[in-house]
Amino acid sequence: MKTAIYDLLAADGTLMAALTGGLYADAVEISRQATAAAYDANGELLPCGLLKQETGTPWGPHEHSGRLYVTLWLYDRDGYMAIETARKRAYALLQRAKLTPSDGSGNYEVTHVGDVLDQEEPSLGATMAMSRYQCTVQRG
Repeated sequence: MKTAIYDLLAADGTLMAALTGGLYADAVEISRQATAAAYDANGELLPCGLLKQETGTPWGPHEHSGRLYVTLWLYDRDGYMAIETARKRAYALLQRAKLTPSDGSGNYEVTHVGDVLDQEEPSLGATMAMSRYQCTVQRG
C-alpha cells in the first residue's frame, strides 16, 4: 500500500515542486547517508518528505478487512511554507482516494486522520509537520 501512495504522490508535479529535496519511502530516516538528494550542494536540508507505514489492524465486518495507518513526515530548514504547501497538496491527492496496491490485495479508501503541525526536528535542524492517513485495506 505504501508503494501505491508513494507512486501517486511522486507523480504529482505540484507536490514535487514543493518538495525539492524529494519524497522517500524506502529510507528509515532523512539523513545525508540515507537520502543524499534531500541536501543541496552546501549540505543544507531541502524541503522533503518521508512516507512510512505505521500500524496495521483488523477492522470491519469482513474476515480479511483491516486498516493500515500511513504517515507522511515533511521537513524543511527554512520554515513552514514549503511543507505547508506539500501537506495541503498531499491531502488533496489522498483524501478519499481509492488506490490498489501493486500486490493486488485491494484497498477501499484512504482517509485523512490528523496532522501534527509547527514542530521542530532538532537532529535535522529543521521544521517538521506530519500527516496521518488511514487506509481501509483487504488483508490476506
